[in-house]
Amino acid sequence: MEDQILELINADHIQVVKLYSVFAGMNAADIAEIFQKVDRKKAVQIFRLLPKGMAADVFAYIEPEEQQVIVESLTDNEVSDIINKLFVDDAVDLIEEMPADVVNRVLQKVNAEKRKTINQILQYPEDSAGSIMTTEYVELRKDDTVAEAFAHIRSTGIKKETIYTSYVIGKGRLLVGVVTAKDLMLANPEDTIGEIMDANFATAATTDDQEAVTALFRKYSLLALPVTDKDQHLVGIITVDDAVEVIDEENTEDFEKMAALTPSEEPYLKTNILKLTRNRIIWLMVLMISATFTGSIIAGFEDMLTVIPALIVFIPMIMDTGGNAGSQTSTLIIRGMALGEIQIGDILRVLARELCIALLCGLGLGVVNHIRIFFMYGKSNRLSFTVSAALVITVMIAKTIGCILPMVAKKFRVDPAIMAAPLITTIVDGTSLAVYFFIAKSLFNLG
Repeated sequence: MEDQILELINADHIQVVKLYSVFAGMNAADIAEIFQKVDRKKAVQIFRLLPKGMAADVFAYIEPEEQQVIVESLTDNEVSDIINKLFVDDAVDLIEEMPADVVNRVLQKVNAEKRKTINQILQYPEDSAGSIMTTEYVELRKDDTVAEAFAHIRSTGIKKETIYTSYVIGKGRLLVGVVTAKDLMLANPEDTIGEIMDANFATAATTDDQEAVTALFRKYSLLALPVTDKDQHLVGIITVDDAVEVIDEENTEDFEKMAALTPSEEPYLKTNILKLTRNRIIWLMVLMISATFTGSIIAGFEDMLTVIPALIVFIPMIMDTGGNAGSQTSTLIIRGMALGEIQIGDILRVLARELCIALLCGLGLGVVNHIRIFFMYGKSNRLSFTVSAALVITVMIAKTIGCILPMVAKKFRVDPAIMAAPLITTIVDGTSLAVYFFIAKSLFNLG
């Protein structure tokens, strides 16, 4: 289907009638993908071909860069029509990505009520629940009957983000309960909302971090989450599509930090090369300078390496093993904390488990290493014991560091992802070498 559409678009003359017909039977998200594969001039032409009722839905899925091109090319009336049809959270996302001059033009074309709501949401802290919520939800009263509720949803639901969950409002707009579409459909028409509503429900405060919000979606398998102010007044809802988007953003940010990259909000292929370089070189410099410590340790034992050159052969293996062991642990701990499976209070339990694992892994590696050295170097028991003992201790140190650092970072409100593979590897490299040389110096009686 996509190839057929691109062929119609790239023809000498755009096939207007055929494209209109094809678009009418497609999903808005699928149409939006087409805009990433055509040049900007044609993107505007294609957008004008969309069926009128579909344009705003497609626009919400288009990437910010293409959105800006389209907005700059449309008339004021066309911009007004699109923005006023967007849900509030999608309009906020658009405004956050646009240059100031485009934002001013967009806001001028939004109706007064929607402009007020957008400005209110823009005032919430970045990455907070308030900044990603929408105010377009269905609200009901406790005294409404089910029949009245259905009538209300039919008359207003078309303008709401979701109608699968409705929110029951009491005096002063206090949130007192939630009602799902299933509850309404299974109830008798004369039942009141107060009789069928669920008074036990999860909520988020407007100032809650968006990552904490996604944890609630996971825990309770929600389709939408109500957002309240400090006095429990309902001010908005967060829908599952926005929660999934936040999860993707947070995961991407964590992966970038764990790879010693400065996080970037822009897609890889659309990010300037100089910016990509800047995001990488800062951490590379930090790690390079910190590796000086490792070089100093080797330089300090240069005389010993001259006496026993065979020790040099095992330095890369010990450093790599320590780095890998630390990375394994830190990755599991960071992911466990992100999913809420591991809490700060679990640090002693986690440490005990990792020490047991480290001892078993270290002993296993030590035994295999002892056999390997025996066949490679004959009956060099002291060399074999030196390397094997260093391996056991290195693995235990590495897993301890990989366990403790991310949890300590979380305790002090630092992103645990920063304490990931590259940083832990650098720390473990120096520590493992110090242990290795100390054991060798003791066993070979090198004063």
